[in-house]
Parts: sequence; structure tokens; C-alpha cells
Amino acid sequence: MAVWAAECAERVLSHFERRLPGDDRPRKAVEAARAWARGEMSTSDARAAAFAAHAAARDVADGVARAAARSAGHAAATAHVADHARHAAGYAVKAMGAGEQDWQRRRLPEHLWSMVFGK
Repeated sequence: MAVWAAECAERVLSHFERRLPGDDRPRKAVEAARAWARGEMSTSDARAAAFAAHAAARDVADGVARAAARSAGHAAATAHVADHARHAAGYAVKAMGAGEQDWQRRRLPEHLWSMVFGK
């Protein structure tokens, strides 16, 4: 779930990076989700990256950029609670539009759909 959440977040990350190009907190959160999934990062370090990405979201006025940072934060937070993956996906949809959910569904194994999409 963390890898999938990171993929969802990474697809929208450019929206944040265009607004605050020197702020790498959301990108580090995406990297943290992947590192945790590989067993290379502790849950507490991944959570710290999640909190940092959410702080970055509060620092940007643009709603699309904010949603992208929140998506990254939830991707990293998946290390703590798997349900955060669905929030990473939801914020990516807010950033990209409803069509993004089709891509997300194709990338997620079918047996996990109900956990994320509720159906």
C-alpha cells in the first residue's frame, strides 16, 4: 500500500514543486514511503516525513499544490496506518481531477480495491 500511495503522490508532486521549488518536504515524504516499504526506514522516521509534508501543505496557498503535498504526507503516513494510502489517493484526485482515480485503480491489485475505493 505504501508503494502504491507513493506512486499516487509522485504523479501530482510537480504541482507543489512548481509553487515552492525549493521545498523538498513532500518529495522526501514520497521517498520515505518507499524507503519504509523496502525496510530501510523506521515507522517513526516515515511519520516525521509525513508531518513535514503536511507542514509544507500549510505553507502553500494554491489548493492544487496543497493537495499534492497532502498526498505525499499521507503516502509516508501509510507506514504508520495503512488507511493513509486511500487519503494519499484522494488528495491526488483533488490535485489532478476525477480521471486520476482510473489510473489509481489500474495500478492497485484488485483484492485491495475495497480497502481504498470502498467497492
